[in-house]
Amino acid sequence: MKAIILAGGTGSRLYPLTQVASKQLQAVFDKPMIYYPLTVLMASGVSQLCLISTPDDLPRYQRLLGDGRQWGVSIEYREQSKPEGIAQALLIAADFVGLDSVVLMLGDNIFSGGDDFPRAISSFEGGAAIFAYHVKDPKRYGVVEFDGSGKAISIEEKPCHPKSSYAVPGVYIYDNDVLDIARKIKPSARGELEITDVNLEYLRRGKLQVRRLSRGFAWLDAGTSTALHEASAYIEAIERRQGVKIGCPEESALVRGFLGIEDFEVLIGKMPTCEYSDYLRSVADEWHRLNGEK
Repeated sequence: MKAIILAGGTGSRLYPLTQVASKQLQAVFDKPMIYYPLTVLMASGVSQLCLISTPDDLPRYQRLLGDGRQWGVSIEYREQSKPEGIAQALLIAADFVGLDSVVLMLGDNIFSGGDDFPRAISSFEGGAAIFAYHVKDPKRYGVVEFDGSGKAISIEEKPCHPKSSYAVPGVYIYDNDVLDIARKIKPSARGELEITDVNLEYLRRGKLQVRRLSRGFAWLDAGTSTALHEASAYIEAIERRQGVKIGCPEESALVRGFLGIEDFEVLIGKMPTCEYSDYLRSVADEWHRLNGEK
């Protein structure tokens, strides 16, 4: 399984912040926004990743994330010169995907709680898998409709009259057929290759699985300045109360075995003294304690 993170777009709703850096590089509490989807993918066991962004922003991501080697993963980069829909990411990264299955995740999605994604990725056997999350204002999203038995029967993109309150978050799991499907879909009325059209084709084939996210799971939208502030406040509150960090790729790398404890501690040693490195040192201390060392 490989993964694509789409971190393009203009971020116009976050103006003037996005005059300085792209939306996915904005701070969500103590980490860049891009750390959150990256960590979800790493925690799900995905070690081959491709990040797509604009020509202006791509060098910034490369400076921040490098080639992923420091976390025991591989990160490649592709350029999206003009944003023409989420499904365009599949075409841009087709050579990266090759013959594999792929997870496509939006770089401005922030998730907290549960193991829904790791379980979905580890159990994926083909077709497509998307997710459904109950929201108050489904008109802003792609909306999935269920029949009486809980089976998905339709998906609509930003409907005026939603048929349910279940929105589709920006995480999509596909088998390799998705590349051919993405090549064949036509631009929508707004000139974009809609990911909903890809999902509808899998639904038409009877190969779409829709998994409702569990209670206690949080999906945060950070697309406006207000939402960005609220997301930061939420992350800060959870981290302070639980004593664990959300969106920490170093910790995920250690837990998933991408890094051994020795390399993990070398990585910490290269960081300045700060709250973030102090936390990672506490993670290392706990690792040693649990393994009967030190």
